[in-house]
Amino acid sequence: MTNQVGIDMNNDADGDDLLQYNPNRLLDTLIENLRLKNDAALSRALEVAPPVISKIRHHRLPVGASLLIRMHEVSDLSIRDLRYLMGDRRNKFRISDKQFKPKEGETPGGGSGNNNNNG
Repeated sequence: MTNQVGIDMNNDADGDDLLQYNPNRLLDTLIENLRLKNDAALSRALEVAPPVISKIRHHRLPVGASLLIRMHEVSDLSIRDLRYLMGDRRNKFRISDKQFKPKEGETPGGGSGNNNNNG
């Protein structure tokens, strides 16, 4: 099966390069597909500050969900293809149920119980 950017997703012959996390491949593909000149033009197209692209390139900032969605909107590439380009091969994202449980001593509404709305 070939994806929108011409990568055969069933072929492992591409080597270990596609199996490694590499946001540069994602950014370079976006620049090429959108026919942009450089990272500054990409940052304008994605409506993010130029240092965000630089930090992603230098592995100091991960590609977050909101940026991935923006890349999808601008490029018309599927989220799956974008994740594949940067080396993310997970089929599902799993979030721990512990992230949604209130901490010990907190009320389920998230407040402290002091609702003084006098006015």
